[in-house]
Amino acid sequence: MLLALLATVVWSGSFVVARALHETVPPIQNAFWRWIIAIVVVAPFAARAAWRKRRLIRRHLGYLVLASLLGISLYNTLVNQAGLTTPATNMGMIMAASPVLMAVYERITGTPLGVRRITGMLIACAGVLLLVGRGGFPTNFGAGDLWMFGAAVAFAAYSVLLKHCPAEVGGAVFLLVTFLLGALMLLPEYVASLVVQGGFAFVPETVGPLVYVGVFSSAVAFFAWNHSISLIGAARAGVVYYLQPVCVALLSFALLGETLGLLGVACMALIIGGVALSSAR
Repeated sequence: MLLALLATVVWSGSFVVARALHETVPPIQNAFWRWIIAIVVVAPFAARAAWRKRRLIRRHLGYLVLASLLGISLYNTLVNQAGLTTPATNMGMIMAASPVLMAVYERITGTPLGVRRITGMLIACAGVLLLVGRGGFPTNFGAGDLWMFGAAVAFAAYSVLLKHCPAEVGGAVFLLVTFLLGALMLLPEYVASLVVQGGFAFVPETVGPLVYVGVFSSAVAFFAWNHSISLIGAARAGVVYYLQPVCVALLSFALLGETLGLLGVACMALIIGGVALSSAR
């Protein structure tokens, strides 16, 4: 649970970064450089083991490609695309749909959820919906909101897919291989973005946030999240993920000046209460 919480808090910062860079770094270029930095960070710890396990990697290549597509290429790129038009607070709220999808996926595969966990999940989900809908049920979604829903679907599928990761691959090797495959999938779009949109200036205002998402939101958070799921499963880890809207809202208020209001505080109380009910023994 603590590993899932660590990943959730760190990822909250990546939503703020995506919003902060929306005018200076194109979404595809943001995603591509994030994974390049992550590869550089993870490689010293996993490259030698990955080479020793190259036959094992080749045997499970189909699984690794699918995980890379969902969790590396699609998820982060859709988040960056949403950041062009959607406030960071809304991005965090909509991503809270992921735990519902994780629970549904797990239930389909035969994992029991229990009345208490379902009740807590529904309470937290109600808090998210009220926050997105500003006190009512949300009915009007913008383009950025829809991009975020796509990101939520991709991330939930990736999280459930982690359950089937071959144990002999190892966590660090899995990260390195999926980061490499994800960056390769983004390479054609990255080149096209350079041609059409041009590059961006490598200045502290852009490099600093990219280093944050490359080191912490990629290498550290993905390792923590993947290990958490291996220990407690996607459904239980997903409950902690409901706290992400709270973290994003607080960070957006502190760093971007996005307003919170009494409704936001009340909805956060619902979310935290739901998470506590679902995760308590």
